[in-house]
Amino acid sequence: MRIATWNVNSVRLRLENTLAWLNETRPDVVCLQEIKCQDDQFPREAFEQAGYNVAVHGQKGFNGVAVLSRLPFDEMNTGLPGGDGDVQSRFIEVVVSTPEGVVRVCGIYLPNGNPVGTDKYPYKLGWMERLKAHIAERLTLEEPLVVCGDYNVIPEAKDAARPEMWVNDALFLPETRSAFRELLNLGLTDAVRATTDEGGIYSFWDYQAGAWQKNNGIRIDHLLLSPQAADRLKAVGVDKEVRSWEKPSDHVPVWAELGLGS
Repeated sequence: MRIATWNVNSVRLRLENTLAWLNETRPDVVCLQEIKCQDDQFPREAFEQAGYNVAVHGQKGFNGVAVLSRLPFDEMNTGLPGGDGDVQSRFIEVVVSTPEGVVRVCGIYLPNGNPVGTDKYPYKLGWMERLKAHIAERLTLEEPLVVCGDYNVIPEAKDAARPEMWVNDALFLPETRSAFRELLNLGLTDAVRATTDEGGIYSFWDYQAGAWQKNNGIRIDHLLLSPQAADRLKAVGVDKEVRSWEKPSDHVPVWAELGLGS
């Protein structure tokens, strides 16, 4: 069973690319971020024709998350608990059934947090605290759980081609990385780091300053696995070539393959 995450940076602008990637790689479950549209504007029919069930939590003009699944949804929830009055669409959670039992998938678009000297950074850290509380509760279910998406977190220096560029950025500040480690310390496994300790693995290249051409990238799109999911981890990949397509997102898909029947 292949579960993927991709910040598409506007699903309507990247529809052709998204469908091409789906047809080429055939993932079972895909979490999309930054769909940048309301629910009724999401190109649901195009994805359904490609063989996917669709769950959407949209927002006008920015943010927005969605899940595409070849399997029917047993359960679907939107909005991260604990944020009374938080209107930003950044969290979606689904449950699907396989012959070996259920799999729970959370799709997240974690706040960027910049500029640091504004209320955006405390919002980022508060959102991470809410996510930690929710995942801690979900882990008590002792089921395969994948928490994937654009975390807007560079976990370590080796996750950036030029870490010195990011020392004052919300994605790489010590408080951000510490909050990310607290998530891992709940018992989650970073799928990429379960397979390699090497640097040079990136999921985002800015549109500016020839970042893609210079391979000046960062790794900020992550799949975190519960122990029950990590035990079934078979393979991990980053579909880097998608960044070279016409009119690309600045992110690329990241996926994990689990030993679960689909």
